[in-house]
Amino acid sequence: MTTTRDAACSCGQLRLEVDGDPIRVSICHCLACQRRTGSAFGIQARFTSGHVRVVGRYSDYVRASDEEDRLVHVFHFCPDCGATVFWTEPEKPDVVAVAVGAFADPSFPAPTVSVYEARRHPWLALPAEVDHID
Repeated sequence: MTTTRDAACSCGQLRLEVDGDPIRVSICHCLACQRRTGSAFGIQARFTSGHVRVVGRYSDYVRASDEEDRLVHVFHFCPDCGATVFWTEPEKPDVVAVAVGAFADPSFPAPTVSVYEARRHPWLALPAEVDHID
């Protein structure tokens, strides 16, 4: 049986229906994610694009990674409430990253990877089983 999950912006106008389990759930400590979320980190769940259905309108914000790789991200957010719900990378057209908070599901799978660890706030402790990548 396939799991179906629903993600949405704050006002509910932009929604995603996602089938199946994520490819990866990761926590990102880069400065750009800290600014985007207004938190000390961002958490994303990656899914194969064929398993994601977008319902509603969205606007885009394009930015490069704040690291030396300069990977381009296209953030898709609700034009009404401004919440970022998902993002894509032109170099990875078969993957859609969804903000874990958009699922509003405390039982959502925990992150297995932590990236940009060099920018992690020192007070933030993560479980030892999480892969830590600088």
